[in-house]
Amino acid sequence: MASSSTPQQPPSFTSFCGDKYRGAVVEDLQLPPAFALPTTEAISRAIELAYERDFSYIPVLGKNRRPLGYVDVGELKAKWEARQANPDDKVSKYMTKFNRAASEPYTLITPDTPLEELEKFLEKNTFALVTDGGRKFVLGVATSQDLENFVSRRG
Repeated sequence: MASSSTPQQPPSFTSFCGDKYRGAVVEDLQLPPAFALPTTEAISRAIELAYERDFSYIPVLGKNRRPLGYVDVGELKAKWEARQANPDDKVSKYMTKFNRAASEPYTLITPDTPLEELEKFLEKNTFALVTDGGRKFVLGVATSQDLENFVSRRG
């Protein structure tokens, strides 16, 4: 009599990540507190603040403190050095606006978000804004590098 056996499935993405992160959440990354800029901030100040804090991306907030977009500090600095940007220009001129289309729903990343969810989000995005559950405050900015550093620290 022939035995029926089901072929072994490779480990899923979730089980692999779950093992890698051991149940950790975004809060465990120990991200530095975020800072954000108003749309009216001069790019010279934005670059200065970013380098003081070693940040690559800075959220840009509207008048009601709602995130409107972000500034890529490396791109901004390159434009400044190439004399394509004036130090007194406002960050709003160089920010990348968040896509708020209904076809791309907002993904909520909070301190309680599992790292495997963050990793999946970062597969399609350069960084994640970490907010409170009500999306009223930007608490941090997480990148793939933060995940790599976390894994290497944990061994």
